[in-house]
Amino acid sequence: MQHTARFRPVVLGGDIGAYSLARHFHENHGVRPAVVSTASTGLMGRSRIMRHVVEPRLEDPDVLVALLGELLPDDGVPGLVIASADRLVSLLVGVRDRLGGHVTVPYVGQDLLRRMTDKAAFSRLCAELDVPHPATLVVDLAEGPAVDVAGLTFPVFAKAASTVAYHAVSFPGKSKGFVVPSEQDLRDLLRRVHDAGYRDTFLVQDLVPGDDSGMRILTSYADASSRVLYSSFGQVLLEEHAPSAIGNPAAILTETDDVSVEHARRMLEHVGWTGWANFDLKHDPRTGRTVFFELNPRLGRSNFYVAAGQVDPVGPYVREHVLGQQPFAPGGRTQAVPGHLFTVLPRPLLLRYLQEEPLRERVRAAYRAGRVHNPLWYSAERDPRRLAYLAASHANQVRKFTRYYPLEQARARARLSVDRPSG
Repeated sequence: MQHTARFRPVVLGGDIGAYSLARHFHENHGVRPAVVSTASTGLMGRSRIMRHVVEPRLEDPDVLVALLGELLPDDGVPGLVIASADRLVSLLVGVRDRLGGHVTVPYVGQDLLRRMTDKAAFSRLCAELDVPHPATLVVDLAEGPAVDVAGLTFPVFAKAASTVAYHAVSFPGKSKGFVVPSEQDLRDLLRRVHDAGYRDTFLVQDLVPGDDSGMRILTSYADASSRVLYSSFGQVLLEEHAPSAIGNPAAILTETDDVSVEHARRMLEHVGWTGWANFDLKHDPRTGRTVFFELNPRLGRSNFYVAAGQVDPVGPYVREHVLGQQPFAPGGRTQAVPGHLFTVLPRPLLLRYLQEEPLRERVRAAYRAGRVHNPLWYSAERDPRRLAYLAASHANQVRKFTRYYPLEQARARARLSVDRPSG
């Protein structure tokens, strides 16, 4: 365990991404962070690497400021606060000026945060900089749910442009994104979202064919001068399909992609980004290009894949903001080490869902070489009750995939025709 200067980290969130962030602080910096979530969960329960704080009103700005005042007193010890969800990042940025100079919130300002996390604005930026992205129709639901479908080729993919605004509404069948088979289905979806109270923009995009293994992930770090110093690229192998976590990567193989890394660098340096940015991408088999979908302003839920690529994800924050050093050592790697596997799935389940033998063999090679990384299995966690919970949760993955993503459905997605025009 590598120890650094004394500081107090706080992580906001209660998902596997928040646990991973806590593990990075404990494993690489020798500190037990406070992890604040709205409820007590088995994921955080009986953990020895953190102080778990439950605050049901976490997303009330006044409550959050008061709580952080207790967790991070102004006594000469610097504080560092990060979050595992977009809405919590936005919340932190909104109260940053109320936390005191000894507390660092290592995210960009509110205006840039809104602009880059708005999916419609991100699509416009891609067009401006000639970065590959899906053909996109923007529907402003503040003006009602009507849509002009001229030029659309169904099926299409639809999603909210504002993650924060979308989080505040609820309706039956709500999902992070929707595969929409027909014009009538699109009109029905937009009406349901509008009736639920969502008044921001909604995106309707060309549906890039292929299964989960076509997805890509890219996480890049820009220093205080907006120079991109490091990038971690990966091929998603399988995503979560349970409603509470749908679309989140459950297995990623680290790779290199100089073209996508360069596109990300141009975008981030063009807008003056600082800190980590996490991009969702997909390989389009019709064109051979990898297209950019959106930017998340933080280390993502699957941030442990960055550690799998042999870099400490929270290290740049600590070095740059707590120690006043360069975020990365000069002369070091600028991209992740390829061939490492991040996974939270049982090995047989993962291999069963991979449709291509060459991809299965790359996964087997990672297992043979001992290059497999699961954030939940950490040697510092030795409470037998926690280990029993993790074992049961691990086994439960089979049941979840059988229920929410049957193997026949996965095979059908893999066979999706690539002959449809790209829009």
